[in-house]
Amino acid sequence: AEFLCDALGGSGKVVELEGIAGTSAARDRGQGFNEYMAAECPGVEIIAKQTANFNRAEGLTVFENILQAEPEIDGVFAHNDEMILGAIEAAKAAGRDGEIVFVGFDAVDDAVAAVEAGDLAATVAQQPALMGELGVNTAILFLNGDSVESFIPVDLSLVTK
Repeated sequence: AEFLCDALGGSGKVVELEGIAGTSAARDRGQGFNEYMAAECPGVEIIAKQTANFNRAEGLTVFENILQAEPEIDGVFAHNDEMILGAIEAAKAAGRDGEIVFVGFDAVDDAVAAVEAGDLAATVAQQPALMGELGVNTAILFLNGDSVESFIPVDLSLVTK
C-alpha cells in the first residue's frame, strides 16, 4: 500500500482485486491495504473492488471489465500475484501497457520476472522457510509444555526493479 501510494504521488484512482471471500489472506491483505490508504494516502480513491478468486484467468476477465467501465485507472493492487498477472495481460490487450502501476503479493516466479521486465511495479515477498521454522519451533515449545504466543508476525519484503 505504501509503495503504491508513493508510486502514484499520493493521489489517483486505484482498483483492488480481491481474493476468495472469507479467506484469511483476502481478509487480512484487503484490510491492511484499505486501512493504510484511508489513513496515510487519502488522495487515492479506490474506484473498484472485485474478487478474482486468486486466479490469473479471473484476474484477466475481471480487469477487462473494470477497464471498460473505468476509463481512468492509475493503479491496481491485487491480493496475490496470479490476479495481478492476469490484470497486466488485460491492460496490455487494451493498449494500456505502461499507464497503470501494478502491485501484487506473494513474489511467485512469474511475478518476479514481470518486475524484472518492468510490467509489474512490485510484489510483496513472504518468508515461507522462516514461517515453517517458526511453526515447528513453536509446536515443539508447546508440546514441551511451554507457553507460546498466539500470533507470531513474520516480516515481509518488497520486490521491485
